[in-house]
Amino acid sequence: MCKYGQQEFDRCIRVLEQEGRLSREQWKILLEGRTKERQEVLAHKAVSICSRIYGKQVFVRGLIEFTNYCKNNCYYCGIRRGNGKAERYRLTENEILSCCRSGFAMGFRTFVLQGGEDSYFTADKLAAIVRVIKKEFPQCAVTLSVGELEPEDYRKLREAGADRYLLRHETANPSHYRRLHPPELSLDHRLSCLAFIKELGFQTGAGFMVGSPGQTTDTLIDDLLFLARLQPQMVGIGPFIPHRDTPFGDEAPGSLDLTLYLLSLIRILLPGVLLPATTALGTIARDGREAGILAGANVVMPNLSPGEVRQKYQLYNNKICTGKEAAECLGELRASLAAIGYSVAIDRGDYITTKA
Repeated sequence: MCKYGQQEFDRCIRVLEQEGRLSREQWKILLEGRTKERQEVLAHKAVSICSRIYGKQVFVRGLIEFTNYCKNNCYYCGIRRGNGKAERYRLTENEILSCCRSGFAMGFRTFVLQGGEDSYFTADKLAAIVRVIKKEFPQCAVTLSVGELEPEDYRKLREAGADRYLLRHETANPSHYRRLHPPELSLDHRLSCLAFIKELGFQTGAGFMVGSPGQTTDTLIDDLLFLARLQPQMVGIGPFIPHRDTPFGDEAPGSLDLTLYLLSLIRILLPGVLLPATTALGTIARDGREAGILAGANVVMPNLSPGEVRQKYQLYNNKICTGKEAAECLGELRASLAAIGYSVAIDRGDYITTKA
């Protein structure tokens, strides 16, 4: 039997809806008071909020994983510097543009350039690529996810025309951050990068793994309190999935149900947020992506990368890159979303500030 009564639980939800923030104790009630019935009620509420703002449509982003080189050695990541088994690659500017052209013809109006922190791709090189994409596809948005940079580098990318920047904070708890990252990386620096990205006018994305080693109710509360402070336009969360060639290779994966519950809570916390049903959700469960949409998510990111490199961008074990996850199978994705009452939106899918 749950130690938190229904009235206490409902009161916290009302405060969250009305004020957009909760105390630590109130977040604890919502996290520790989760039951199957309450999770279903919150999912319905989250879907209702999302539908009022965005309708029953899902925004698709064409994901281009353009490099799997990374200078960092994060303990959870399959493309970490110390993984000597990773087969490294970099896409050329022409290959990236070819991905965009293919994606545009399929109906994609946002391109997400994601990669490790690869020193080969300087801010100047990335800015040049962004300018070329924006010149050829002025009606499209460009999202970047290339990690921690210097303020001037972020400025160059914004001035080149990049619209959005995704930098998952991974955890807002300092001791938990130390558990996940090597000593040379700093939570303070990562959070300062997010603040500067937002200040520059990027549609800004943060996020974290659910069930990462060392995560507790208290660290999750830190994450939710941080999101309430930052007010990002995008939040990317997904279940932790271990990679065999990392220090966390033998750790247990995160929970699908808890991830879905957190998606619903984040939708209620940040009504207009662009909230992906991530590849990790689709990896951990066959219908994970659809379950994410039915918990309040409204973005999916099919893979536009060349087929020969998709298996090389392995952040975790068994990462999917075929079927509904592949951009060329957009018809299959449309059908799976239609089966749950949603349609694919052919537009940029920008953040809407309207509150629920």
